[in-house]
Amino acid sequence: MAKLSVRDLALSGKRVLLRVDFNVPTEERDGVTHITDDTRIRESLPTLTLLRALGAKVIIMAHFGRPKGTVNLKYTLRPVAEHLAKLIEAPVVFSPEVTGEVPAGLISKLTNGDVLLLENVRFHAGEEANDPAFAKALADLGEVYINDAFGAAHRAHASTAGIAAFVPQAAMGLLMEKELQYLQGELRCPASPFVVILGGSKVSDKIGVIKALMEKANTFLIGGAMAYTFFRALGIPTGNSRVEADKVDLATEILELAKEKGVRFLLPVDNLETQEISAKAQPRSTGLVSPAKGVTDGWEAVDIGPETIDRYRTEIAGAKTILWNGPVGIFELPPFAAGTRSIAEAVAASSAVTIIGGGDSVTAVKQFGLGDKMSFCSTGGGASLELLEGKVLPGVAALTEK
Repeated sequence: MAKLSVRDLALSGKRVLLRVDFNVPTEERDGVTHITDDTRIRESLPTLTLLRALGAKVIIMAHFGRPKGTVNLKYTLRPVAEHLAKLIEAPVVFSPEVTGEVPAGLISKLTNGDVLLLENVRFHAGEEANDPAFAKALADLGEVYINDAFGAAHRAHASTAGIAAFVPQAAMGLLMEKELQYLQGELRCPASPFVVILGGSKVSDKIGVIKALMEKANTFLIGGAMAYTFFRALGIPTGNSRVEADKVDLATEILELAKEKGVRFLLPVDNLETQEISAKAQPRSTGLVSPAKGVTDGWEAVDIGPETIDRYRTEIAGAKTILWNGPVGIFELPPFAAGTRSIAEAVAASSAVTIIGGGDSVTAVKQFGLGDKMSFCSTGGGASLELLEGKVLPGVAALTEK
């Protein structure tokens, strides 16, 4: 890779600023903050473990929530420091300040292999503004910068991009390296047949990805609410299903582009429809759709139907490379989860390189206990989409050339 990696550095005794993504979901119980999913923290552990083994003094930077540039202890990282200490089975010093004398004093007492976590960088307006003065104040705390926060790499903030201008070396961590390896390296020349599974609610969210991957993919499998904008473009009844009415022309353009390039662009041939979005709903199949028959008036499509599941499973079984971004139904509710579960099981059983492109797709495969059956699950939602579109991520661009 063109960028410097943590693997390339001699770090013994060095003060290493490590940017991670600790923006984890939490809930309050009995007045105590509990982390409900520590995946993002665990994903940072390989880099943290390596840094400690190399004898670095590790200074961790992270954001949490949206405190909007002011101190709001609802978004303090102190509970994360306590959780991290349990995971690494070692003390984690917590600095209640992000820059200045307080963290500098705590850092001066660190010995090789020690870990310190700074308070939420978003308590400062200079973070999201990418203010050079704030970026330099962060840089002054360390000697080397490592960015392992892929999920925030599409943000040009002080701790993800600006800081790199004020340190001698800025390198990527092991997680960042792995994300780029799969989302760029594996997909530069993917083994064929290359099958792209796209779901989610909006065509507009995926237009950049569709157009970029149209140059490489053999087949697209479309699900989720975005499918019904394509239905509208084809004149298929959509009932009460979610449709982006202002994106119908865009859907038509995509269908024509796929035909022009000889790319198979498969839409659901049947759907699950309901009159109630709830865990007690009793959905029914629409049967095979056509320009004369689609989603029933007064009903809403919430998942792909059994015939579509069978067809998509066959496509997945024959693939050599699979990229999946976006669930194909409202998988969070059991009555509407069959489609997404079936896709997840088919991808897990495949011998192809299987890449789950972040966001709700990763949530789904983990909910179904299939995360470890995939070649790679990205930690970035927006970041992975932008990378797949071919955009340059500020947090990557800022790193030192190898």
